Amino acid sequence: MQNSDAFTTTGLPADAASALLIGRVWRPDLAGPVPVAVREGNLVDLSAHAATLAELLDRPDLLEIARHAPGPALGPVQAMLARALATSADAALPRLLPPCDLQAIKACGVTFAVSLLERVIEAQAGGSAAHAHDLRQSLTAALGTDLAGIRPGSAAAQQLKAEFVARGAWSPYLEVGLGPDAEVFTKAQPMSAVGFGAAVGLHPDSQWNNPEPEIVLAVNGRAEVVGATLGNDVNLRDIEGRSALLLGKAKDNNGSCAIGPFIRLFDGQFTLDTVRAATVTLRIEGAADGFVLEGVSRMQAISRDPLELVRHACGPHHQYPDGFMLFLGTMFSPVQDRGAPGAGFTHHLGDVVTIASPALGTLVNTVQRSDAIPPWTYGVGALLQHLRRQRLQV
Repeated sequence: MQNSDAFTTTGLPADAASALLIGRVWRPDLAGPVPVAVREGNLVDLSAHAATLAELLDRPDLLEIARHAPGPALGPVQAMLARALATSADAALPRLLPPCDLQAIKACGVTFAVSLLERVIEAQAGGSAAHAHDLRQSLTAALGTDLAGIRPGSAAAQQLKAEFVARGAWSPYLEVGLGPDAEVFTKAQPMSAVGFGAAVGLHPDSQWNNPEPEIVLAVNGRAEVVGATLGNDVNLRDIEGRSALLLGKAKDNNGSCAIGPFIRLFDGQFTLDTVRAATVTLRIEGAADGFVLEGVSRMQAISRDPLELVRHACGPHHQYPDGFMLFLGTMFSPVQDRGAPGAGFTHHLGDVVTIASPALGTLVNTVQRSDAIPPWTYGVGALLQHLRRQRLQV
């Protein structure tokens, strides 16, 4: 990556030496995954204290376990990050996995009012990138682009919604972007996410798509927000733009959800306020055409507070006994032309996507087709079989 920042080149937070980081690693000698902590630059196996990451996040002594609990050393974290980025890796060595297992993977949409305009354009264009260019010019001329001060559910938000409708720009995104209820959807199934260095997948039907760089909250089974990480909520603009009812096809495909590299636990140094003040940067580098696109999402511009989004996702109306990972949304909707004028942005196969935030580190993935990357085969059933084998061996 052409970036001198330490957190970008290493994958770890800028203050990694004092950060409480946990994740998951595949141990070939055990033929299965184990929870790990990063300590003094090394990875420590915590499976003697919690069989899964979901169980670990539920422990009342989570911080103590992450800091001090003994366990087998699995080697330097930088070596494992480097192997994850290598074109080939020794299958006999441990490898990094996404930092979640049994948790549901949920996502919030249209949480930044400044990105609402793009979602309305997407729906009005019916999935056509070419038509979107003309719509964007028309709507921005009429309504402007400075929507950051709009509070969903407020009188001002309802007035803006009425203006959109009066101009023939009705969209279901108006309700979740401006109304009282947040959009919370199932992004991916438990155990299906990919991690640092893996390929993300685009559905072969899609011709207009983009990454969505986001902060992801880790919420345990008691609905406590215990940490955060980075995520790529891969977005198929043409498929979702055709119909909001195609959200499942647009969002939940093989490799379409990337999370990692580690969950940073909340402590006295890193808190939810750190997340509220965070910036998330994005860099896309084309492998074949040399294209470069960069963007920034500032969490201070979010329309709904992260805890409000957690309350929309769970509470007396809905429980997650294994916890959940919650994508908080993005203000990034790329419109920079890649190719013909007015064509806007879409991925090319081989793109390298780098999502970074100083307090959380860096998530790096390459872009391929979802039917060309390794299929998802290791689910909850396989994990249970692994845990059963481990219990019988004790």
